[in-house]
Amino acid sequence: MADKNKKDDDVGGDLNMKRIALFFKENEFLVILLLIVISFILLIFIFGGSVQISEPETCGDGTFYESCSIVKPYYCDSQGFLNENASICSCSDKIDGESCITALQTGAKNINLNYIIDGEEKAIELTVYSGLVDYFPSLPSTIFYENGGKPIRADFIFKKINEEEQRKLLMPLVIKIQNLTKDKQEQARIAVSIVQNIPYGAPNKTSSFLGGSTNYSRYPYEILYDMTGACGEKSELLSFLLREIGYGTVIFHHQLENHEAVGIKCPVEYSYKKTGYCFVETTGSSIISDDSVIYAGGTRLSSEPEIILISAGASLGDDLKEYSDAKTMEKIREGKLIFFKNSKLEKLKERYGLVEEYNIG
Repeated sequence: MADKNKKDDDVGGDLNMKRIALFFKENEFLVILLLIVISFILLIFIFGGSVQISEPETCGDGTFYESCSIVKPYYCDSQGFLNENASICSCSDKIDGESCITALQTGAKNINLNYIIDGEEKAIELTVYSGLVDYFPSLPSTIFYENGGKPIRADFIFKKINEEEQRKLLMPLVIKIQNLTKDKQEQARIAVSIVQNIPYGAPNKTSSFLGGSTNYSRYPYEILYDMTGACGEKSELLSFLLREIGYGTVIFHHQLENHEAVGIKCPVEYSYKKTGYCFVETTGSSIISDDSVIYAGGTRLSSEPEIILISAGASLGDDLKEYSDAKTMEKIREGKLIFFKNSKLEKLKERYGLVEEYNIG
């Protein structure tokens, strides 16, 4: 009897082993995955939680180290800087050393673009070219539509900010901003401050139209070359820079007040008129999201703006100090009771380089 029981146990054991072997065979992938997870947990336990998975390092435009950027011929080196490297990354124009040179890069001059971050004044040096400036007047000033289409403001804006030859010579400024910091919000602050610190000035050029003349609307690159611009011109330049940095961007056009400003994507609760875009004045230094600006003659923006979408993209975070600073500035303008008002106002002026008066038009 005992022998029979032993034999039954042996048969049962063999059957169980076969079932286990069959299970492992049918679920080989899951078993391997489970072993990997268990091994990873043991490693963390053994090394006291010191095992970390690091993200790949990138340059300021998101390009991986030792890789070519989508902006030719820039190369992200092992130190995290974008440099021209045409021998590796190539380009569609003439190659001069490691640079790509277009036929419009003539008449070079250097400009200094000032900006203010946390009260510290800095500058970016940029080379600009009269060859490109002289090229713009040769471009058609009108847009023709098929099937009786009517022109809209957005079409003329995109005609200027999407001009291909201009983009080639504006991107070096974007790259310089991205080489200063990898922080996207800091890049946006620098771009905003650069444009705000370009002196305000209405265009003094005219172009012929239907036998007469009209004010010539300059291209964004011309604002850099001339180092002066009106609200619409400066807004188009800033919208280009923010778009290339990667932010969602719009232009607010106030027809009644004849004024344009930029909107940068941000949390709705901080945005202009709950649009999802924070107001950015471009005619002078101001705080991002400050939409209580008072213009020359005591004018305020009261009309509903036309919102022109320039680009989809990233949003500012919900923890920017600018949001609370803009609210403080609004309270000061409205004469509300604020403790230490004068000292707070002076700190805001110093932090952002605020101006006394803004311009319409």
